[in-house]
Amino acid sequence: MSFPLTNDEINALLKQAFDEDVKDGDITSLSVIDKDATLKAQMTAREEMILAGLPLAIAAFNYLDPNCKLEAHANDGDHLSKGDVVLTIEGAARAMLTAERTALNFVQHLSGIATLTNVYVNAIEGTNATLLDTRKTLPGYRHLAKYATRMGGAKNHRMGLYDAVMIKDNHIAMNGSITDAVKRANAHGHSDVEVECDTLDQVKEALAAGASRLLLDNMGPDMLRQAIALNDRGIPLEASGGVTLKTIRAIAETGVDYISVGRITQSAPAIDIGLDFL
Repeated sequence: MSFPLTNDEINALLKQAFDEDVKDGDITSLSVIDKDATLKAQMTAREEMILAGLPLAIAAFNYLDPNCKLEAHANDGDHLSKGDVVLTIEGAARAMLTAERTALNFVQHLSGIATLTNVYVNAIEGTNATLLDTRKTLPGYRHLAKYATRMGGAKNHRMGLYDAVMIKDNHIAMNGSITDAVKRANAHGHSDVEVECDTLDQVKEALAAGASRLLLDNMGPDMLRQAIALNDRGIPLEASGGVTLKTIRAIAETGVDYISVGRITQSAPAIDIGLDFL
């Protein structure tokens, strides 16, 4: 699966990162490390994890020392155990130490998303439900966060407001009804329209209005089964809202097609990855 950023986008991101962290120079490394000193180190997993973001870490070291030697021992999407080596680096000591935190920040954060995503994916294994991500991402990092969820086994939902119509509660409130909102979306040339439903009456209205997909918001398993029974058109049904590891299995077993979880991008803890001298 290809990395979501082009080389130009990676370089722009790294420039921003190093401008923020280094500015006019890493004064500690410049003070205590000899100009010609070199070092060799290994990036190592300190806990079980799904790897994501390694291309950014590699690019960070290359950005400050284009002549450094880098050997990857794993690929994004790999399931790693504690102690597994991710990357070996050898290069100018000042540059490697300056790049260390930026490189680790990227791979720790994105691996955290991938790892938590994989836990949720495993929790619904054997059901017909597919895990989806959401738009709950840090501004500017959506493509990276959604890439990380793919590494963890989820499927991307819409990337943004621009690529799919989803009529939510506030749209319905402003329009006055689901029927009118769907009709207006259709009139603008959108035949693929997802509608958020909080009640069974809304499910009935959205189905009658011609919605092509329903988001069943904050419905418990019993209510989800009732919504599925009403789905005489057989359109895809997505459960969402307040989904946790304790509840996702029961939700999946109702028979919904998709379950979207904001926590996998919004609340994933960073993975512990170390960089140790050899």
